[in-house]
Amino acid sequence: MNYYSLNKKAPNVSFKDAVIKGLAPDRGLYFPESITPLSKDFFNHIEYFTNHEIAYEVIKQFVGDEIPEKELKEIIADTLVFDFPIVEIENNISSLELFHGPTMAFKDVGARFMARCFGYFNKDKSAEKVTVLVATSGDTGGAVASGFLGVEGVDVVILYPSGKVSEVQEKQLTALGKNIKALEVNGTFDDCQAMVKTAFLDTDLIAAKNLTSANSINVARWLPQMFYFFIAYKQLKNKRKKLVFSVPSGNFGNICAGIMAQQLGLPVKQFIASTNINDIVPNYLETGIYTPKPSKQTISNAMDVGDPSNFIRIQEIYKNDDTLLKENVSSYSFTDAETKEAMLKINAKSGYIADPHGAVGYLGLKKYLKSNKAQGIFLETAHPVKFLDVVEPVLNTTIEFPPQIQEVINKEKIAVKISKYEELKEFLLKN
Repeated sequence: MNYYSLNKKAPNVSFKDAVIKGLAPDRGLYFPESITPLSKDFFNHIEYFTNHEIAYEVIKQFVGDEIPEKELKEIIADTLVFDFPIVEIENNISSLELFHGPTMAFKDVGARFMARCFGYFNKDKSAEKVTVLVATSGDTGGAVASGFLGVEGVDVVILYPSGKVSEVQEKQLTALGKNIKALEVNGTFDDCQAMVKTAFLDTDLIAAKNLTSANSINVARWLPQMFYFFIAYKQLKNKRKKLVFSVPSGNFGNICAGIMAQQLGLPVKQFIASTNINDIVPNYLETGIYTPKPSKQTISNAMDVGDPSNFIRIQEIYKNDDTLLKENVSSYSFTDAETKEAMLKINAKSGYIADPHGAVGYLGLKKYLKSNKAQGIFLETAHPVKFLDVVEPVLNTTIEFPPQIQEVINKEKIAVKISKYEELKEFLLKN
């Protein structure tokens, strides 16, 4: 399997090179040259496969012969060490819980898979040392920090917006030490992302450092997110009902992975991109005009993105055919007030505690199901404990720290404060 740049001005590369480079030299995102659907027999008998076997069947064509079968199966086994339960909330609406991993966020899957791919590619320690540079609006930083902690030949530098991530999220990316470094940026997530993009364009820096990204722009972070869509389908009691996934969407990597799963044959009727007031994609689907905007801060901070990186991949999947895209993807945006109201409603109806992102996913599903009949699943992308400052006051409850959070919450925060790109460059060159 080779990968091409969506900017179409760079040579095609192998899976290994796409993973290590992160971005193509022309600054385009990498995309697989082909997508071969899985057999009908696989879907007809999916309940007889283990989660590890499902993941192997899903990912093997995208890895090709870059990682041998035995080692790839070991990487998958080491990635999927937790469950993805479906919890019924109300009639035809269920939550797919993606927060049972080490940092209690859906990004644990992609981060663990990517880190283990790096570990395999550097197994003989002959590869050049890599610096993983990543911007986070919340959960990416913790997942990447956990996934790459102690991986030989890899340094991780995480940029996060000061005062705009929760206390739990901040501790998960600043308190691990070893090969993980955190930079607290005086600004927004967009400022963090802009600094990272500038670094990848800086010829002086590129000459001195082997930089790569662990955001969902990296194929090894993005593609493994297909796994849990298949695992969710496996769990359905009635596989003949039309299936709809509502995905809380910020950078659009997660929903893009779901759409890739659909391309592989997963029988999904519709995807719903549920957003907060950062409504670039809902506006695009309504007007046909894509207009990036500065991100606005909300209580669902992981979705505070004003220019979603992965939307271009979704357009590529549908061959830039907006009619086809709209047939498969709906998108709605919701305010903080609507999100809090949904959290209360979910809890009152079922006793379920949804985090703000899951609540946005629920809202998108409810809106779609007003005029459509289907079996709906919204993705609960992070444990509510990661958003205590929102969840506890809204629901008037106290949430106990799970073991994963107890491990880090009392550790010392270590972060370097920066305000401009020059400070990032200086940090990278000195470290």
